[in-house]
Amino acid sequence: MRTKTALLLLLGIVIFALAGYAAYQFVLGPTLPPSNLATPIPVETAIQSQTSTEEPLAYPGPTEDQAAPATNPETLPSPYPAPQQATPESPANVEGSSVFQILSEESVARFTIYEELRGSPKDVIGETNLVSGEILVNPSDLSQSKVGVIQINARGFITDDERRNSAIRNRILQTDAYEYILFTPTSIEGLSGSGEVGKTYTFRLTGDLTIRNVTQPVTFEVTVNAESTTRLRGNAKATIRRSDFNLVVPNVPFVANVADEVKLELIFVAAAK
Repeated sequence: MRTKTALLLLLGIVIFALAGYAAYQFVLGPTLPPSNLATPIPVETAIQSQTSTEEPLAYPGPTEDQAAPATNPETLPSPYPAPQQATPESPANVEGSSVFQILSEESVARFTIYEELRGSPKDVIGETNLVSGEILVNPSDLSQSKVGVIQINARGFITDDERRNSAIRNRILQTDAYEYILFTPTSIEGLSGSGEVGKTYTFRLTGDLTIRNVTQPVTFEVTVNAESTTRLRGNAKATIRRSDFNLVVPNVPFVANVADEVKLELIFVAAAK
């Protein structure tokens, strides 16, 4: 009897340990590192998508009967239409237009969300400089300017707690399967007139934000300063609800009352190509 009881106790301990290890791997286990910085999607492609009636560009996620896709964009079948040469009617061919490329080393994508950690209120900030994108500027007629697809590598987000980082990558953003967050602009409001060096411009940029396999329309409030004819500096801000993107925070000890609202910000520097 004692031997049987001891065996059952040992079996229970083993099962408990395995369950604990599985839970750890599920929430806090290691994740894949970021791939190399994504090559910016040509802004001309964005112009074509903004003027077409086709479905917006979206990051291809796994379906129920498919395995998770490879996460390096260079190995993925491209979900974007192939870049085409600008035509005489295209804003890219307007005399004096310039394409600016976001400099990742001088830029940062940031999210801020409220939580209560061990009973104390806290604004959690996550940041990454793994961001790429292009901006086309027509200084003689700013209304003809366009913003290309913005790509943010979700694996690069870092907060002040490594356990939180693991939970974000594993359970919330699922970055092994969905490495990139995409913002595909569809319209610009409030940008007109001619451009001047040293002047600051504010406008609204609306587009489709894709996080994991969910896409929702989002509008950013944008401020841009033309530091020179070859350099732009600016920021874009928006507020979303994580529930709109099916982002569920796992139950973690000592963490409670995580807000639904998430503040997004892109602080960027872009240089003429």
